Amino acid sequence: MTQIPPLHVGPYTFKSRLLVGTGKYPDNATMKAALTESGADVITVAVRRAKLEERGSGGSLLDHIGPQYQLLPNTAGCFTKEDALRTARLGRELGISDMVKLEVLADTKTLLPHPTQTLDACRILAEEGFTVLVYTSDDPVLALELESAGAAAVMPAGAPIGSGLGILNRNSLEIILERAKVPIIIDAGVGTASDVTVAMELGAAGVLLNTGIAGAKDPVAMARAMRHGLEAGWWAAQAGRIGKCRYANASSPITGLITPSIHAQGIPGE
Repeated sequence: MTQIPPLHVGPYTFKSRLLVGTGKYPDNATMKAALTESGADVITVAVRRAKLEERGSGGSLLDHIGPQYQLLPNTAGCFTKEDALRTARLGRELGISDMVKLEVLADTKTLLPHPTQTLDACRILAEEGFTVLVYTSDDPVLALELESAGAAAVMPAGAPIGSGLGILNRNSLEIILERAKVPIIIDAGVGTASDVTVAMELGAAGVLLNTGIAGAKDPVAMARAMRHGLEAGWWAAQAGRIGKCRYANASSPITGLITPSIHAQGIPGE
């Protein structure tokens, strides 16, 4: 079977269009098995939680991740532009990557991005040579602004982080996808494989998720389901779905059929 083509983000190439996080797993063994089953080759690592100073001793997250993965350091947990910039620069200085998933959160309740500080941080990091994949809301205007600011990929939320609510605002995401010139990767809110399928059917370039796998009763089985859900959605998007209509539309012709006459049915009084 023909393979799904790779995803190009700036100078990077991702073999899989499913990007997977490394947080919230019950243990490192489960994480490793789930990452393998997902088929992902790009995985996100929170610079704040990676314990980079313990790398090589078994105490760092990076000690449990194989060299086959492209690491995508993220600025998770940053609530100011300055904090996000500092974290991104630290990840690059420590040799993780000059690719970064930028998050500048507005508050702890919604975990939605702060629009102006995210935009400012994106512009600065792009000017400094980072390949910026930026987490944002499903605001079509802000998505275009981030693209203009130098984002290599824009990552609108399907739903609030960790909520498992799936794709809540299809209309806004469709507008973002329609106007974008950079890859649009749906990020956050995915709860199960069908959510990934919907995102890809809308035309997304890829999906990034973490909690949907790590928080499942069986993370390894869910990782497998997410991989197949993405593949199904991508192929469906390429195939082109049928149009929707209010009433039935028979798949076989209903004209030219032989219909018994009333007389043949022996209707009384005839």
